[in-house]
Amino acid sequence: MRALELLSGDAQTFLDSVWASRVHIHRADPQSLVGLLSLDDVDHLLTSVALRTPALRVVQDGVVLAASRFTRSGSIGGSPLTGLVDPRRVMELFDGGATLVLQGLHRYWPPLTDLVRSLELELGHPCQANAYLTPPQSQGFARHADSHDVFVFQTHGRKSWTVGQGDQDQDLDLVPGLCAYLPTGTPHSARSETEPSLHVTVGINRLTWRQLLRRISDEVLAGDRYDRPVPAGYLTDPGRLAAPLAGELAAFAAALGRLDAEVVARDGVAAFLSDRTPALRGGLTDRVALSCLQDSTGLARRPGVACVLLIDDERLRVLLGDRELRMPPRLSEAMTFVRDHQRFRVGDLSAWLDGASRLVLARRLVREGLLRIEP
Repeated sequence: MRALELLSGDAQTFLDSVWASRVHIHRADPQSLVGLLSLDDVDHLLTSVALRTPALRVVQDGVVLAASRFTRSGSIGGSPLTGLVDPRRVMELFDGGATLVLQGLHRYWPPLTDLVRSLELELGHPCQANAYLTPPQSQGFARHADSHDVFVFQTHGRKSWTVGQGDQDQDLDLVPGLCAYLPTGTPHSARSETEPSLHVTVGINRLTWRQLLRRISDEVLAGDRYDRPVPAGYLTDPGRLAAPLAGELAAFAAALGRLDAEVVARDGVAAFLSDRTPALRGGLTDRVALSCLQDSTGLARRPGVACVLLIDDERLRVLLGDRELRMPPRLSEAMTFVRDHQRFRVGDLSAWLDGASRLVLARRLVREGLLRIEP
C-alpha cells in the first residue's frame, strides 16, 4: 500500500480536496499502523540500541527537560561518548509523568524510514517522523500550532485531542487504527487516558510557491551585476535611486522572463531527488552476492528509493533520491523497463542488452542501491 493511501484513505481525493485545507480523519487497518512503531519497539529503542540526544527529548508540564537529567557518558574503544540515553533514568521520569519524544525516527527506524521516503516521493515535499510516549492521565505539550502539516496516528492506548480555532474546536479520540491530518497552523493539544499513549507524527515541510519563487529569484540575482552599490545621495534626492532602479527592475524582469519553466521544473526535481538520506538496508549483503548474479537472478526495487528518468539527446539522468546517475542515452529503454517494474529477472533485460551488458547494468544498479537481490 502506498504511504499516502495508508494515512489518508483515497489518496487522490485527499490531494484534490483536503491537502493543506482542513482536518481530515481516516480509519486504517490498526495492525498496519501499529506495525510501524509499537510499544515494544519503543522499549527496544530506549533500552537496547544506545540512543543519544537529540534523538530523545523528555517533556514534562510543557517544559523540555535538560538532557543531563536522562543521559550519561560512556566510551567505545577508549573514545568518549556523551549524551547517551540512560534507560533507567528515562523510565523513572516516565513514571513521574514525563512524555518521551523520539525525534527523527525516519533516520533510524526502518518501518518509518520506508513510510517517510515513500510519502516524500508521492508528495514532493520533505517529511519527517517523531513519536510521543505519554504516561496515563498526562499531557506533554500545552496547546500549540505547528509550522508544518502533520499526519498523526495512534499505535498504543488512547489519546484525547482538542483541535481547531476557538469556538471551532473539534474533539478527537485517537485509538490504534485512526489517523488524523492537521494542516499547518492548526491549534491542538492532547492528553492521554487511563493507560500510556503512543502516537506517531509524520510532519510534512511544505514547499510553497513563495519559497520556490524566492529560490528562482536568488538564482537570477547570483551574478556580479547586482553586487554594485546603489547610488549615493538618494536620501535627499530619491530620483538618484528611482531612475537606475527602473532599469534594474526591467533587467530583472527580462531575466525571469527568459527562464524556461520546463527546465526549472526538471532542475527542481533533480535537486529534490539527489540529496535525500540514502536507504541502503541490505546493501552490504547484496554486494557480497554480486559475484553470483546471472540471468535467472531475481531483482526488486528497494523500498522508498526513487527511479526518475530525465532523458535528453546527450545523457540519461537517473535520480535515485540521494544521488544522480549519468548514463548513455542508449540505456533509456532498459532503464524505463527497470523503472516500470517492481520485480524482474536479469534476463528480462535481454530485449535491449547482451549478456555481459545486462550483468554490468544490474550490478551497478544493485551497488547504487536502486535494486536489491531477491533470495
